[in-house]
Amino acid sequence: MSELRILIVDDSAVVRRTLGKQLQQRWNAEVTLAEDGRQGLERALAARFDLIITDVEMPGLNGYELCRQLKENSATRPIPVIVLSSHDTEQDIDAGFAAGAAAHVSKTDPVERLHETIDRVLRKASFHRERLILVVDDSPTIRSMVRKGLERAGFQVATAENGKRGLEYLREQRPDLILSDIDMPEMNGVEFCTAVHGLRDFAAIPFVIMSSNNDRAILRRMLERGASNYLVKPFNLEQLIITIENLLSDQFLLLLKEHERLETERQMMLASITSLVTALEARDAYTRGHTESVAEIVIGMAGHINVAEEEIKILCLAAKLHDLGKIGVPDSVLLKPGRLTDEEFAVIKRHPEVGAQILQAIPTLREMLPVILHHHERFDGKGYPSGLKGEENHFWARMSAVADTYHAITSDRPYRQGMSREKALQIIEEVKGTQLCPQSVEIFMSWIALQKGKGYAA
Repeated sequence: MSELRILIVDDSAVVRRTLGKQLQQRWNAEVTLAEDGRQGLERALAARFDLIITDVEMPGLNGYELCRQLKENSATRPIPVIVLSSHDTEQDIDAGFAAGAAAHVSKTDPVERLHETIDRVLRKASFHRERLILVVDDSPTIRSMVRKGLERAGFQVATAENGKRGLEYLREQRPDLILSDIDMPEMNGVEFCTAVHGLRDFAAIPFVIMSSNNDRAILRRMLERGASNYLVKPFNLEQLIITIENLLSDQFLLLLKEHERLETERQMMLASITSLVTALEARDAYTRGHTESVAEIVIGMAGHINVAEEEIKILCLAAKLHDLGKIGVPDSVLLKPGRLTDEEFAVIKRHPEVGAQILQAIPTLREMLPVILHHHERFDGKGYPSGLKGEENHFWARMSAVADTYHAITSDRPYRQGMSREKALQIIEEVKGTQLCPQSVEIFMSWIALQKGKGYAA
């Protein structure tokens, strides 16, 4: 580890010598002394320092002005500054922070307080120095302002003018955090956030949105897309830095890694389950493609009523897995060309429960269980497995039941040919309110009326 280099700026020779000796003994530091602000600025520009400790009341250039000039210069901006002063009113402390100081210590405090502050400031500076922030905004003013603010805090900063340029930067270097505007040309913040979280190597990077739009719907949508936080412009730079420090803290990063691990496990489990569905579909010509078609219809219905995108993803997956439990049905029953006996139908009726049991062990898939377990319930309460009536059944399950019914009617079966689109719609209309949920049927009818020529006519 390289030797710690500290610059002490104070017009008192006694303070300079005493403090210099303490730091050399305590930190084994290389200490440089300056007798006023002007000399301190010259020495800060002429050499590299890890920390600057300055008095306030000095001839020529006082400590606050020294700090301001250090923070205005890109070469010295990242160096943390501790103000050591006999002036310790609230106004004095606020003035130091406003000038860019990292900490304020009173000369009347015990020496251990200064040592503790130095230790804390150096640890934070080291943490910041090792972190790269990518700032993406189409406004040069905002990029410059945020860049300067983050560099003053000691962070490394890179910038891009829109999401497309931000993605190009990711090919060259991996930032520790991304700070992005929403409204940008070529690729906006929503698209950029979605693209970043679609890249396996970058999905765990904390993503912070900054925008003048404080619409709660947009906020919710961004958080669903993977954003870690949201700042409304204009924001205080100190607020931004605290947000970034929290997001880059060890605890938060551990949570992100845990989330990433769970998501990886979830995807592996889904791959295994999907292979089971593929195996199931390979057994039965009817089942082959049925789940995909039901999922496509349900997605269309959900989009038609503006269901949130994250909910649509869950609903789509649930629809694809709704017949998973048939993997436990014997071929003699599943593939029987004629009508089933009561005993055989009882075996078929167990498939929703079997499917739910398979998925129940995966916590991240529990949101889709209502569709798996209850897509064969009836609105009049005569369905299975639970005999749920009306709105006792989950809305997603009621929607899936309509999609499932339509595709079953229009598909060829071993014992009959699929019916026409018009006949299927007539049957669905007839069972509205008995077998099928009226609200779900209305949504389906409204959606499918727009689908002529899109592959839904038998």
